[in-house]
Order: sequence, then C-alpha cells, then structure tokens
Amino acid sequence: MKRMTVRASLFCMALGVGMAADAAAPAPAAAPAAPARGAGGGVPDGQPEIGSSFTAVRGDRANGWLGQTRSETLGLHGMVTTSQTLAAQTGLQILQQGGNAFDAAVATAAVINVVEPEATGIGGDVFVIAWSAKDKKLIALNGSGRAPGAMSIDYFKKKGLDRIPQIGIDSAVVPGAVDGWDMLLKSYGTMSLKQVLEPAAKIADEGFGVTERIGNDWQLRVRNLSTDEDSARVYLPGGKAPMPYTIFKNPDLAKALRLIGDKGRDAFYKGEIAQAIVAKSQKLGGAFTMADMAAHKGNWETPISTNYHGFDIYEMPPNTQGFAVLEMMNIMEVCAPKQGFDVKTAGPRSPKFWHLLVEAKKLAYADLETYDGDPTFSKIPVDKLISKKYAEEQCAKINPAKASTPATQPMPTGGTAYMAAADKDGNMVSFIYSVFSFFGADVTIPGYGFLLNDRGAQFNLTPGHPNEIKGGKRPFHTIIPGFIMKDGKPLTAFGLMSGDQQSQGHAQVLLNMIDFGANIQAASDAARFNHNQRGNRLNLETELYNLIGNDMKAMGHDVHPATGQAMGGYQAISRDPATGLLHGASDHRKDGVSVGY
Repeated sequence: MKRMTVRASLFCMALGVGMAADAAAPAPAAAPAAPARGAGGGVPDGQPEIGSSFTAVRGDRANGWLGQTRSETLGLHGMVTTSQTLAAQTGLQILQQGGNAFDAAVATAAVINVVEPEATGIGGDVFVIAWSAKDKKLIALNGSGRAPGAMSIDYFKKKGLDRIPQIGIDSAVVPGAVDGWDMLLKSYGTMSLKQVLEPAAKIADEGFGVTERIGNDWQLRVRNLSTDEDSARVYLPGGKAPMPYTIFKNPDLAKALRLIGDKGRDAFYKGEIAQAIVAKSQKLGGAFTMADMAAHKGNWETPISTNYHGFDIYEMPPNTQGFAVLEMMNIMEVCAPKQGFDVKTAGPRSPKFWHLLVEAKKLAYADLETYDGDPTFSKIPVDKLISKKYAEEQCAKINPAKASTPATQPMPTGGTAYMAAADKDGNMVSFIYSVFSFFGADVTIPGYGFLLNDRGAQFNLTPGHPNEIKGGKRPFHTIIPGFIMKDGKPLTAFGLMSGDQQSQGHAQVLLNMIDFGANIQAASDAARFNHNQRGNRLNLETELYNLIGNDMKAMGHDVHPATGQAMGGYQAISRDPATGLLHGASDHRKDGVSVGY
C-alpha cells in the first residue's frame, strides 16, 4: 500500500524532530454493513439511521494523511473545543468578551448541559486539570459528589437488593458540578456565575436544533426515560425522543441556570433546588437529605503523572481511572523492548503493537477493579501502580503471541462531555463532566429540568472492597481529563469521553501523537479499539478490523468489527511552545467542533 507523509506535529517539533513522520493512508473501503439495531448497536429499534441509505465511498484529503477528517483549527488569542457546536461557540464568545479560559470552560459546560442532556448536566460531576498562567503550575479539581449519608450495604440489603440499581434514585449521588464551577470561577475566573450561565439559559429558553449523534443517543434511552414522569414530560415531548434536526426547548432548565446565576451555588446545595432534589428523592423512596446536599464540597488535588518518551502525561488520581492510563503507557514503554520491538518503528499497522496495547489495557483495568475507590476511605497504592518498576513486573504477564483472559468484572459504559479551552494569557483548561449513563439515573427534578446522575451504580456491595458503598463516600469514576507537559511547559489539554473507553482511549491518542507523528486532529481520526473486560471482547473500528482483525484472531483475541459508537469522543487543544499558536481538534464521531480566533 502506498505510504503518505504527514507533516510534523507539535509533538515532533517539541522533540526537535525536523523530518515528517510517515503514516499509511487508509485504503478506500466499501461502505460497512448497516449497524445492528437495538441496544448496543447504535441505531434505535424501528428508526432509520440518518444517511444509512448513502452508499458512496469516502473522499480523500488533498495532502498529508488522507484519512484525516478535517484540518486542525488554529488561533492566536483563544480557543474552545467540545462535542457540540453551540457550546463551543458560546465559550469562544466568552473569550472574545474578555473572559479567560476558566470562564469559557464553565460557559461551554453550561451550554452542553442544555444541548447534550443525555451526557451531562448540573445533576452530574466534574473533574478538571488546568494550567494556571498566573501561578505557572498545573491545578486539578475533583468536583465529584458523595453518596447520601444513609447509604450502606445494609441500606440496599433491606430493600432486597444484591446489587446497586443502574437507574433510579438509589443510583444517584450528590451532584458536584455546580460547586465545581463555582470553585473554578472564584479561584481562577474573571466572570460571575450569572455572566457565564446566561447564554446557556437563553438557549434552553429559545430552543436548539438536535444534532445527529446526540439525537441518535437520545433515541436509545426512551424506555428508561419513560419510567419517570418528570423525565418523560421534559425529555420525551409528545411521548417521543426528539429526532435529529428537530428543535428542543427546556425552559425549566433555563430557570435552574438563572437561579444559580442569581443566588450562587448555595441555591443548588442549600436553597430551592436542593429542596426540590430532596423532595423528589423522598417521593421515590430515596436517601437524599438537605444535610447531604449542604455538606458537599469539591477538592483541589495534585494530578498524577508519568513520563513517556520525553513527555509528561498528567491524569487525575483516584477516585478516577486516571492511573490506568499511566500504567498502560509505562507498560508500552518498558515491555515493547522486552518483546523485541520498538513501538515507534512498529507503527500503527503492526498487529504486535495492538496486541501489546490490548494486553496492557487488560492488566491496567484489572488493577482498577482491585484497587480503585475513594482514597479518603482506603489506601490506594498509586505510586506503585504508575511506576516503571511495576510496569516491568507486568511484562512477564504478557505473552507476545497469545491473548490473555482477564478476570470477569463489570465495566462501565456511559455518556459524558469533554471540553478544552485556552486563552491569550496562557491558561489551558482540560474539563470533563458527566451524569454517567445516557440520561443518568433517568430521574428529572421537577420545575428545574435537569437529571440526576447514576454514578452511585459504580459502587459495589462487597464488604472491605475499596469501592464498597458507604455514606459520604465518592464512587469510582470513569471520567478523566488529560494534560501533557513538555520541558515544564503546558503543551496539550485533551480528553476522550465514554465510560470505560476513556483510559484505553487516552492511551491510543497519546501513542498516535507521541510515537506515530500524528497532529492532534489525526490522532483522533485514526481508528480505535474498545476492549470490554467483562466479556473479553475486542471491538475494532472497520478499517482497523480489516487491517489486523485476522492477525488478532490468530493470537486468540475475540475480535469484532464495530462503528464509532463505543469509541468515545475526543477533543484537544495544543499550544505551540515556540510561537504560542493554538491548535484545536474535535472528534468526527461526535457533533462538535474546535473554534478559535
């Protein structure tokens, strides 16, 4: 196959590599078979997929790697990227009005709540890693909520349950997002909550056009939304989920956003909204109290990191899955030479590269199941897990010619929204928040139009486990913002959403950028895998499956072709350390865009 040349990325320039990296252009492929219908297939039962009858082959770019979907966005003064265009444009407007990257990130997040309600909102949680230009350091915020105080193993046993429900009031924890927004703005922003929330309130009042991917995801949750009368009233107008290209309004959510803007975060945790949450909980037999709401407070954290081939990669510590990214990267760096190959030389078309990466993922995710939880309740050996020495010990567990079978364990799937923002002063924000599953707990707060999260479903009922359910405890979290530094300077804010895909997705885009010479847009556009730990099933996007599927099967992997539905949505902003020029990227698997000026 003819090889095409990709221009040098920021990562090549940061390493001082002057020549362009080579990458193979994908061969034109026939249109893939129609995705399976129903749960997990990406297409709702009884609904035609938009464009499903279109059978043309994909066109090529004029130069570079022909598989790239679009050029990087460039800007000198500011940039925002996220998974929906109205949200990105709102963040950019905040920058143009004199706000900084922290202001823009919160404004973008508020709009995402309106336009992407299946993924996130004020009933969910937030994590942030950001470069503060004034302090010249990375800061990290854990804005995740805690279980109501009455929750325990006995609480669920008395209800006759042997596992925590996946939906409903008992799957929810106290939402942390609004407090997280408040903390960011008060410590690093220049605008008030009222200023940054009003654009979202206006969109909620006036309505917006439902975009393709969001509309498709909305259709998949109709049955669950129907179980709650308030959710059905707000999110199933006329008894149906809004179809793509229709207009949706949520005046109740506009009311909630304006109330928070006028009265501050206490309106949510101590005032009218808190009272509405507790009243809804009591109606459904849940455990929320006003004391649970009032007690919530986010925490500033120290991000964890490892160095991979000269780049410092930063992730959130537990209670997130961030350490799994660092463990995977360490295994790739340490174990590839022991197996007789160099990752960079092998390249992204090598089955042995993909085999090692999948096996590294299995080991890292087994450690998530064994160790991860709320560090205020149990000791988690993070330093050990992200060390090169531990990675070297892991090498012996990997057979270079045969797939392993990990212990069965539940692996979460979910929605989530990620956004990044950067400004002219040098601030860079990596921001992720979520209600976990599509539409969270499927419980909507009447009069305020937002859904509670179902993050409590991540707890377990195993006594003594690091992630055992206890009142006041934070659950294991899948959502992780990422950040890359080089030589002490901020290089890239990035993230990749969607449940258990996040750590394995972070590793894949990092390898594309650092080892394979991809710019930040090409790093997203390249085909990805998703490995499901519970069923030990390896899903490969179409062209990757065509390329290495048979080789992976020969090594014992249970391989299946897949669409982008399970591959997560990536966004990134990089700052050129030499010129200050901002580069932005947005995943073609979502509805978003990167905008700058």
